[in-house]
Amino acid sequence: MDNLILIIIVVVCIIFVVGTLIHMYNNLINLRNRVQNSYSQIDVQLKRRNDLIPNLVETVKGYAAHEKGVLEEVTKARSNVMNANGVEETSEANNQLTGALKTLFAVAENYPDLKANSNFQQLQEQLTDTEDKISYSRQFYNDTVLKYNNVCQQFPSSLLARLFRFKPAEFFQADEASREVPQVEF
Repeated sequence: MDNLILIIIVVVCIIFVVGTLIHMYNNLINLRNRVQNSYSQIDVQLKRRNDLIPNLVETVKGYAAHEKGVLEEVTKARSNVMNANGVEETSEANNQLTGALKTLFAVAENYPDLKANSNFQQLQEQLTDTEDKISYSRQFYNDTVLKYNNVCQQFPSSLLARLFRFKPAEFFQADEASREVPQVEF
């Protein structure tokens, strides 16, 4: 009878340990997939912004033909975003594009006819909406990365994360240049 109770206790402990390990592993998989999904959401919004930019540039060209450098900078930055791979490269390219767009809108402030143009206003509103969605997506992504990285680094799940080679995810970061207000001089 004592042996039977001991066997039952050992079996229950083994089941508990195995169940806990399965739960931790599934949690790591779930969080890793959430990180990938949230990054995909950023990518969707960046693509939407990239699709709007050629229309915006064409609209501005008609009014601000001598602002060729600003328009080229926006076009080049857009191309960099489209060709970026990975979180760090995409983040850096996105920051360049954000800065170029800020400069473009600052230039547009000096063209009253452009500001009154309904196409420009509509594109600016869509781009502003998209920028808000990108900002939210970045915040959601970074929150998800934080949760995932915490689970990968906290004991005891860190042991399982190392065993199955779960790597910490990168945060999507804005650089200092994208935080600055552009200066436009004529």
